[in-house]
Amino acid sequence: MQRNNLVRTIIIVLAVAWSLWQLYPTFIVGGQKQEAESYFTKIEQQTGLSRDEINEVLNAGQLEQRVSAQLRDKSPANLQAVSKDATGLVALHDKISRNDAKAIKRGLDLQGGTYLVYETNLPKLMRDVAKNKDARFEEIMKELDVVAATPNADYFAALQQKFSAAGIRLSRHFGSRAQTDAQIVDELKQEADEAIDQNLEILRNRIDQFGVSEPSITKQGNRRVVVELAGITDVGRAKRIIGQTALLEFNLVKEPQIFQDVITKIDDLLKRDLAAKPGNIDTSKTDSTGAGGKVSQDKTVNVSDLFAGSSSVSGDSTGAASDSVQVDKDIFSGNPFISLLRNVGSGEVAVPAKNVRTVERILNKPEVQKAIPPDAEFAWSNKLEQVADEKYHYLFLVKKEPELNGALLTDARQQLASGAGLTRQGEWTVSMQLNDEGTKIFSRVTGANVNKRLAIMLDNNVVMAPNIKERIPSGSASIEGNMDANEAKDLAIVLRAGSLQAPMQVIEERTVGPSLGQDSITKGTWAALISLLLVMMFMAVYYKLSGALADVALVLNLVILLAFMALFKATLTMPGIAGIILTIGMAVDANVLILERIREELRTGKTVRTSIDAGYARAFWTIFDSNITTFLTALVLFQFGTGPIKGFAVTLMIGIMVSMFTAIVVTRVVYDYVSRRYNLKTLSI
Repeated sequence: MQRNNLVRTIIIVLAVAWSLWQLYPTFIVGGQKQEAESYFTKIEQQTGLSRDEINEVLNAGQLEQRVSAQLRDKSPANLQAVSKDATGLVALHDKISRNDAKAIKRGLDLQGGTYLVYETNLPKLMRDVAKNKDARFEEIMKELDVVAATPNADYFAALQQKFSAAGIRLSRHFGSRAQTDAQIVDELKQEADEAIDQNLEILRNRIDQFGVSEPSITKQGNRRVVVELAGITDVGRAKRIIGQTALLEFNLVKEPQIFQDVITKIDDLLKRDLAAKPGNIDTSKTDSTGAGGKVSQDKTVNVSDLFAGSSSVSGDSTGAASDSVQVDKDIFSGNPFISLLRNVGSGEVAVPAKNVRTVERILNKPEVQKAIPPDAEFAWSNKLEQVADEKYHYLFLVKKEPELNGALLTDARQQLASGAGLTRQGEWTVSMQLNDEGTKIFSRVTGANVNKRLAIMLDNNVVMAPNIKERIPSGSASIEGNMDANEAKDLAIVLRAGSLQAPMQVIEERTVGPSLGQDSITKGTWAALISLLLVMMFMAVYYKLSGALADVALVLNLVILLAFMALFKATLTMPGIAGIILTIGMAVDANVLILERIREELRTGKTVRTSIDAGYARAFWTIFDSNITTFLTALVLFQFGTGPIKGFAVTLMIGIMVSMFTAIVVTRVVYDYVSRRYNLKTLSI
């Protein structure tokens, strides 16, 4: 017995020491973050750098260099003081990074953050995988768009039913001719499931690189993905990183003459359309100079007045998106389409922001689509550009088939430009590296198209379209274009992680503010402390010194439980705190059972030592049975639950095991030691 107690005592001491060591990072990281906050404030005030910029160069290990560059015109004393703060922040940042990785993480409900629900766009996925697309196919798919928007609708059953009702076999558009409709539907379901599973992995990669600690990314049903990002309140940025399809393609830009010819044909089509409608402006005058050449005399007019009766424009029922447009009034009568465009120099054609929707509607008309070469398509620049006092989207005519795509990419990194080429020093760019196959293709494409433009496209929008000056054999390229540090970093993240296999859209979003999270922490902490104190007071009053010993075991139970949570990198949430409170109750229950059994044995006249042995022996199986059933219930919750339910289950399972240890092992060792050393005749119970 003495040898057994020695082993148990060593285990208890090691458990306590390990728990305190495991929780040490959690205890100190809060103070370190407050100290870092003071450094951040000083550097922001002295350098004028934003918090995001400081974090960016801090993570890149370049804070001291950036501070020196920012303050090179300041006095040496000022530079020395701020450099000292920068050095202190770098050293502290390393400590915080190490300790934060070991500390207990707080969940969305405690820390604040972003909650997003994404739904896979099955109609878009089906259009992408279809081998043949015709007018009838598009009609059916538009009907299925309505089905997809209906909650809990069986999309694939509807797809099979719609095509069957139209008398069209699915093999005409999907799969192979030898397959039945049922086989094709099963194959499409499998393809959708695989695409969603791949999206999950891609989202995890993106979020990991975004720098969120302990994100929760779970599949909900067959089409939805739930994303919880604790500590992230910039919903817009999170959505850009998570939801961006990130389809990277390199497409050759069509020659300027071809572009001009297509614009002229579209202009002629619109002019004839206007001329055929009574009451419209005279279109007998023409301007063959195309999209520009002279300074335009802009005038804002109503679309319905300008294109009254034109089927090319007014036939769209969306209306409100473009009630007015900005036209060059001097050439509108002869060139109605060209009057919506602007030549902004260097051969670039742009569209005023106010005109974009109208131009899109014109370009999407079937008769206009026929005027576009079959191997080409129009593409917009990915963001509005400021030219003089006006904002524009650039318009490009690019080859439909890309020369290569992002699947051949091996790496993408944000970096500051050195000032070589077209970029200014200090501008953010994204450098890319292709794999061996991509390098060969890139070398061949650039070599065969010298003095032509190559559009770098992201999600069907042109990020930039540089001129190819010479063959590029290295497989390296860079994306430039008025990006700040965050935009460059986010673009590099999505390019590295790869493109989504199926488009997704946000159907629900919630933001929990830090103040609400702090309120939850305060209330949860008080609930746990009050319950603990009330239980401890009851035990000490009702069971006297034996109750006080049970209280010690209770505190030890809480310490070891939190240490295991830190070890397993579990995230503490409100349901987790509820699990801790429930564990406190169950730990007390075990002690109550033991103490009541000891009391019963003492009433029969047995000695203290015999009563303690019998009390533990009689209570053990009752405690074990009640805890094992609760543990199995928690295991089921963990297996089939999601998010908060899992957090509750994890805390409860760990708490059950720890409470068994503290109630049966820790208190028993203390009783054995005291009863043997002092040869007790009575027990305070």
